[in-house]
Amino acid sequence: MTARKKPEELRSHRWYGVNDLRSFGHRSRTAQMGYHPSDYRGKPVIAIINTWSDINPCHTHFKQRVEEVKRGVWQAGGFPVEMPALSLSEPFQKPTTMLYRNLLAMETEELLRSYPADGCVLMGGCDKTTPALIMGAVSMNLPAIFMPAGPMLRGDYKGQFLGSGSDTWKYWAELRAGNIAERDWQDVEDGIARSPGHCMTMGTASTMTSAAEALGLTLPGAASIPAPDSRHAQMASQTGRRIVDMVWEDLKPSDILTERSFRNAVTTVVGLGGSTNSIVHLVAMAKRAGIALGIDEFDAIARSTPVLANLRPGGQYLMEDFYYAGGLRAFLVQLGELIDGTQRTCNGKTLGENIAGAVVHNPDVIRSRDRALLERDGLAVLRGNLAPGGAIIKPAAMEARLRRHRGRAVVFKDYGDMAARIDDPALDVDADSVIVLQSAGPQGAPGMPEWGQLPIPQKLLKQGVRDMVRISDARMSGTSYGACVLHVTPESHVGGPLAFVHNGDMIALDVDARRIELEIPEDELARRRAAWRPPIPKFSRGYGALYLKHIQQADQGCDFDFLEPDYDGGAGHEAAGGDPEIH
Repeated sequence: MTARKKPEELRSHRWYGVNDLRSFGHRSRTAQMGYHPSDYRGKPVIAIINTWSDINPCHTHFKQRVEEVKRGVWQAGGFPVEMPALSLSEPFQKPTTMLYRNLLAMETEELLRSYPADGCVLMGGCDKTTPALIMGAVSMNLPAIFMPAGPMLRGDYKGQFLGSGSDTWKYWAELRAGNIAERDWQDVEDGIARSPGHCMTMGTASTMTSAAEALGLTLPGAASIPAPDSRHAQMASQTGRRIVDMVWEDLKPSDILTERSFRNAVTTVVGLGGSTNSIVHLVAMAKRAGIALGIDEFDAIARSTPVLANLRPGGQYLMEDFYYAGGLRAFLVQLGELIDGTQRTCNGKTLGENIAGAVVHNPDVIRSRDRALLERDGLAVLRGNLAPGGAIIKPAAMEARLRRHRGRAVVFKDYGDMAARIDDPALDVDADSVIVLQSAGPQGAPGMPEWGQLPIPQKLLKQGVRDMVRISDARMSGTSYGACVLHVTPESHVGGPLAFVHNGDMIALDVDARRIELEIPEDELARRRAAWRPPIPKFSRGYGALYLKHIQQADQGCDFDFLEPDYDGGAGHEAAGGDPEIH
């Protein structure tokens, strides 16, 4: 039986349980808020990190869900304290929420460090909130449990189901091609997002909440429940109850996260046909846990993992269907021995125990391995002289004819250049061309926005073209699709080979061989490299300047170097960690 903490061993005891002047101040100010000592004395203080805001539609329901989490904490004998944190709203924040993922991670860590928290509930779900909250909590290493926002309901358009993102790109292309009218486009706009919750395709949000569950950081089945479902509210209260016991058991992220649990998360992502964004996030999350997870491990796992989830953008269905079909628990059962069921999870049981008995109710949504959507290659890592540090592609979401392709480059120097010229009838481009976008990476954009699903030129759309090879150092929305080579590393802005591509250069892609090559002589590449000059930094002050100074490349997870466990700040020794002294 797990040894339980004593009340005087609680971290919050240092704030509330000591008879000194500082504790007098803490208790008197807590009384000022209307609480009696019996509400908190000798009880776990649970920080509820809530990423609700009026500008985040994915978390609209968090005002209510936080009350349900609190109810669970109270019921289990804890003291809930809601702490609002930076809300990374994917649809609204510019240039990209990725610019601010590390800021939320820092805020989460520092909220937990500086306040009397014994454990925490992390409320997130919209794309970058999941990795950010987990990164901060892992670094602080207090008992932590993640409460996913849940996907929104299926969209609706003339009796057809709509998927966020995926159908946006689809119908936008049809509008630009002249195949639908503005009235149709308005109907899509009105029907595509009709409830609280994050994207209901297998985009970055559902990919990362599913990865969090596979890591063992959520209650079993939590990631699949649609946001408006009453079972989601029940899960929120159960999450609040469970975190109190986790504090007494001293069950921390470091007790749950292992190399094998991260391998489970990668296998889950690949088997779901999940977002390419998961690579950069999981690499960063693993590094916070002191675990080396390289991009080549994603490729190795993808080579032997079938895609079993028939979900958009690579498949047919949506997350609501996935939940009704059995959800993530049933999906993990289908993966069989590819999942290590011995790994510990936040409810104290193993992953295998948590998924035991889960049944698939719709075998077309969650496929068996002998009826896989794809036998392998849900994701792929490419290398070559154009991407010596690696690049990412999602074969599950591209036209198969483009897996091996050679074409001449049509180069845009930045996003503004692309937006200004992509639909120019005089643009020298054909269906075999390779569209290249530069200056869209971590430093170049800045923030590595989701610009990687580069638009197909309008004149080609009118000819019926719906996919082309497109290359950038940007990311791509997990809801996107197409033959898009992403995360090219090193990025062009720091002198990566992508910066040296010229119009008319031949580029060869071979997904099966995992190659991406710029077909110019080595001496010509060296000449272009010697002539290249670093661009002017995008920021000169504030958070942006801090970001540019410390951001790492995509293959390293785009975390700040000074947030890694072994960062020494140039002092030649590991920085001290733990809690600051309370004076």
